[in-house]
Amino acid sequence: MERWISDEKLIPHARNRLDACRALGVEEQMIWPEAVTTRVKVGNDRELVHSYPYRSACPSTVWARLVDDARSDLLLGGYTNYFFWTMIPAFPDIVRRKAASGCRVRFLLGDPDGDVTRQREVVEGAALTVSTRIRMTLEALERLGPLERLETRYSDASDAVNHVGLSVFRFDDDALVTPHLARVIGHDSPMLHLRRQGDAGMFDRFAEHAEELWGRGVPVDVSGRRRTA
Repeated sequence: MERWISDEKLIPHARNRLDACRALGVEEQMIWPEAVTTRVKVGNDRELVHSYPYRSACPSTVWARLVDDARSDLLLGGYTNYFFWTMIPAFPDIVRRKAASGCRVRFLLGDPDGDVTRQREVVEGAALTVSTRIRMTLEALERLGPLERLETRYSDASDAVNHVGLSVFRFDDDALVTPHLARVIGHDSPMLHLRRQGDAGMFDRFAEHAEELWGRGVPVDVSGRRRTA
């Protein structure tokens, strides 16, 4: 029983879950919420793992686990992405390890000098401006040094307004999606945790959006912080 409870990925068979809950005197949802969610939801609704009224309401452990578990595709498509370095312990080491293990690591950022960035700064009116947050990310990426499977791009100017309004963070078959509310900074916007269950579901819709932006994006040489194309 201790092994089941200590490993959040290990979900026992229904009968064993029921016996364990009886022994502990708790509801099944308290220990294995995903098992309950999967059982109740049908169709594309099954792809919704969790919803959060605020991005900041999602525990940092969820972000850390998703980043650490990614094996083939890690696409961080926030407009600034700066919060990863403050939220996840030893994030630079994780990125290096991911890239070295063969995982494709991509950072899709807004252009710090773009018109949409300047407009967003006026809307937010935050002391830590959008362009500053992007440049903090660029500096952190520069400190990582050259990594073969690490790529950075700015979203194209024609896509910037779509990028700033929707952040998609992909971790293989999981995604965290944040639609940004009008005058709200990212951490105060709502967020969905999606897990792919089949073709043409919610996960695929958002993943395709992120891939479109990436495909039209402008490669950035973070060592010199300049466009390379």
